Amino acid sequence: MIGEAISSRPFRMLTAISLTAAVLALAGCNDKPAEQAAAGRPVLVAGVRYEAEVPERSFVGTIRPRIESDLGFRVAGKVAKRLVEVGQQVEPGQSLAVLDEVDLRLQAEQADAEYRAATGVVGQAIAAENRAKELRVKGWSTDAQLDQSKAAADEARARLVRAERSVELTRNALSYTTLTADARGVVTATLIEPGQVVASGQAAIRVARSAEKEAVVAIPETLVARARDGVAHVSLWSEPGKQYVAKLRELAPMADAATRTYLAKFSLPDAGDRVELGMTATLTLSDADRERVARVPLSALFNQGGGPALYVVDRATGAVTLQPVTVKAYETNDVVITGGVPDGARVVAMGVQKLDPAQKVRVVASLSF
Repeated sequence: MIGEAISSRPFRMLTAISLTAAVLALAGCNDKPAEQAAAGRPVLVAGVRYEAEVPERSFVGTIRPRIESDLGFRVAGKVAKRLVEVGQQVEPGQSLAVLDEVDLRLQAEQADAEYRAATGVVGQAIAAENRAKELRVKGWSTDAQLDQSKAAADEARARLVRAERSVELTRNALSYTTLTADARGVVTATLIEPGQVVASGQAAIRVARSAEKEAVVAIPETLVARARDGVAHVSLWSEPGKQYVAKLRELAPMADAATRTYLAKFSLPDAGDRVELGMTATLTLSDADRERVARVPLSALFNQGGGPALYVVDRATGAVTLQPVTVKAYETNDVVITGGVPDGARVVAMGVQKLDPAQKVRVVASLSF
């Protein structure tokens, strides 16, 4: 009896220890769900970001003047002076170059002499015509003599008019010896040098007008329609934070044979003096009717007969709210929505079918879309 009592004591002690461990384990298992319930159900969320349905496209271009003219003398002659250099700003009426005017001045003096002579001749012809009229009235002259005097007077008047026009032409030609700028701009090329003999109309000074500038880019054929109908903005590499409104002014009717792109020119009506010619620009094209949409995971969509909806997570409290959304399209892994939840909201991305709107959640990870 005594041996049996001694041998059973360790057995009872081991049994008690095992029961205690089992109770503690059960107590621990019962506390874990309570802690999880207090902290909230762990969920994976995705951010809602609205953007243009069709992504914007950007192209690298160059700032060019809308009008770049080759100015030349309207008369032939020898270049006496060139008054401007490449890169110099010019104003309307500013002298750019001057021709030697010796020969033209002699022609002007000759025209003046012919005009004075024609003036004297027309005076004599008119006096002779008046005397012939008086004599014919008195019967001392014939009709043939009167007609002859009238013809001589008409010829003298015509020669006087021709002399007047000759004087005007020679004076204009003399004024053409000075080449002037007809608009505000910058000199981009000088094609003459002093001592050079130039012909009438030959290109002498190239001036780019600064009144309006444009961005020149190459557009692929897949985006020609967007270039015509879309919205364009231009930003400079020197000022990446500033955008300028751009309007399509010219689109090439044929694609380039080598690059298969279309040359497009976009005018920049708001470009000021800070936009220099030759600067590198970035042209951004977007659709005119830009509908803003958001893409969320397909697993985030909840629909049990009441229409599509998303569980929106409150950042502060962890509460979830079921909000109906407008679905535009279903894709392979995503759903495209156009409204229903605000921009920047966080929605539950997975496990929405088992989520209770009354319970709170705890965000453990976020997906970026």
